[in-house]
Amino acid sequence: MAFTIQEIGRIDHIVGDWCIRRVPPEIKNKLDHDYEIDGQAVTLLEVRPLWKGLPGEFTRSPFAKFRFVKTSGIWQIYWRRASGKWQAYEPDPVAFSIDEALRIVEADQYGCFFG
Repeated sequence: MAFTIQEIGRIDHIVGDWCIRRVPPEIKNKLDHDYEIDGQAVTLLEVRPLWKGLPGEFTRSPFAKFRFVKTSGIWQIYWRRASGKWQAYEPDPVAFSIDEALRIVEADQYGCFFG
C-alpha cells in the first residue's frame, strides 16, 4: 500500500529539507541531492552534470533507500553496492522515523553512502 497524501507531504518536507541543507549552495551546480517516493520506499539520489553531456543534462544515481514497513512502523535502510544491488545497511538496518534514517545516512560510519 502506498503512502497517504499526508505521509507524502511529511516525507517531502523532511527529506526535501535534508536535500537542500546537505550540499553547500556554491557547489549545487556540480553536485546536488534529490529523492523519489515510490510505493512504500524513499530513494535518495546524487545529481551531477553529465560528464560529456550537453549543458543542463544530469545523471541521477541512487545511493540510499528507505522502505517503510507499515505493520511494524519501521524504516528499513539500504545502500547501493557497486553492482547496483541494494543491501541492508549494517550496523543500523532499521530506523523508527524518517528523521532517524537520515541521521544514520549522515553518520555513514562505513562509507557506504558517501564513499
